[in-house]
Amino acid sequence: MSREKPKNLWLSRWGFVLAATGSAVGLGNIWKFPYITGEYGGGAFVLMYLACILAIGIPVMITEIALGRRGRGSPLDAIGRVVRENNGNPAWKAVGGMAMLAGFMILCFYVVVAGWAFAYTWKMLDGSLAAPSVEALGAVFESHNANPWALGGWSVLVALLTLLIVGKGVQAGVERAFRWMMPGLAVMLLVLVGYSFSNGSFGEGVAFLFTFDASKLSGEALLAALGHAFFTLSLASGAILTYGSYIPDGQSIARTTFIVAIADTCVALLAGLAIFPVIFANGMDPSAGPGLIFMSLPLAFQQMPFGTAFGVLFFAMVSVAALTSAISMIEAVVAYLNEKHGLSRPRGAALAGAVLLVISLLAMLSFNVGADWKLFGMTLFDGLDYLTSRWMMPLGGILMAILAGYCLRDGIMRDELGLSDGGYALWLFMVRYVSPVMIMLVFLHALGWLGFDPLVRWYWVLGAIGTLAVLGELLRPGMQRARVRV
Repeated sequence: MSREKPKNLWLSRWGFVLAATGSAVGLGNIWKFPYITGEYGGGAFVLMYLACILAIGIPVMITEIALGRRGRGSPLDAIGRVVRENNGNPAWKAVGGMAMLAGFMILCFYVVVAGWAFAYTWKMLDGSLAAPSVEALGAVFESHNANPWALGGWSVLVALLTLLIVGKGVQAGVERAFRWMMPGLAVMLLVLVGYSFSNGSFGEGVAFLFTFDASKLSGEALLAALGHAFFTLSLASGAILTYGSYIPDGQSIARTTFIVAIADTCVALLAGLAIFPVIFANGMDPSAGPGLIFMSLPLAFQQMPFGTAFGVLFFAMVSVAALTSAISMIEAVVAYLNEKHGLSRPRGAALAGAVLLVISLLAMLSFNVGADWKLFGMTLFDGLDYLTSRWMMPLGGILMAILAGYCLRDGIMRDELGLSDGGYALWLFMVRYVSPVMIMLVFLHALGWLGFDPLVRWYWVLGAIGTLAVLGELLRPGMQRARVRV
């Protein structure tokens, strides 16, 4: 079967690196990573998180990029083409469709969360966050969410900026925007780290992030690290697979993936170095939960030299990070409308944007006038989060690993990855036996079907790997077995 001719390509490898890093670097790095690090003991959690990036993030990301480049299209079309090349069951393309839908559904509530960062940039500037305590800042946060006009207005702003960039195309819109936004984000982050070094308790922050304490290791912390490693790289949301379809042939997928994973991890660690010294300098709790960013930090900045200016810079950085992730979440849908239905990029963005605005505004009402509109006990905002993070993304990650590791002919992925025999053997082992099991743990725990205690008994994990190996072989009747020389 002839390869699909690419309709769009990045101008350079760094176009993909910046875009994929921008997709990965979002509120999860700057908002969630610091507070879960604080909650689970600092350095011990960081070590587990890095191990989970190697076990889940990198193998699955390599897989998604390879599937995207091989199929050259939106997630639905790309996986469909790869499966046809393999003479496989066309139902597999539903995995791509689910990933594309998951990314769009996430964006429908993500623009509301991203709107908080944009709003707080302005609030920090105009003095609205000049409150005497964390409790008072909590009241400011609740008041902002209770006002549908304010909350909706900032959400619409995020959506419109996202659509404006994506509507201009891959090179003129997405790649050009990331060439400005990602270096800008890096500069802002480094300036904030420098500020924390000069004005915060930097030694305490470093010790908290990097001092290893074995007593902090626990099953609960491992599950949190697994979950964050999976979600932080935008896996199984259609973004990486779509961006991968724009990579020119001949570029090393594995090398590029490692660069993205390292950049994403560095941003998360630098965010910790920017935040924790400020928190410690003001005697605050580093495990304050989600309120760490929107309540504790604004108060801490007020009590430090030039705090308002650096507070504005901090929330501007968070806003840029949120916008880069938002762009990636809608790119798959716009690419699908452009390639499959012939809509121009502006029209595809407008159509997707119209649906996005309706659903996101309804999700926004979950915080105010629609707080009592519930189905199965969940608001629309909570329902979108539940379906995507607990069902669609983990299932998508598992199924992509099974497709690539078991169901495709050996030659397809070997040819696309271009790895040495040893490198290919390692990738195949991880994507067959390790990554799916780890994602399954995330999946079962998110659904409340897995406690923490079994994780300290390794025979559970080994049993799951063995079961997966047997089931995987049964999935491939009559197909060529992958022969890997170790």
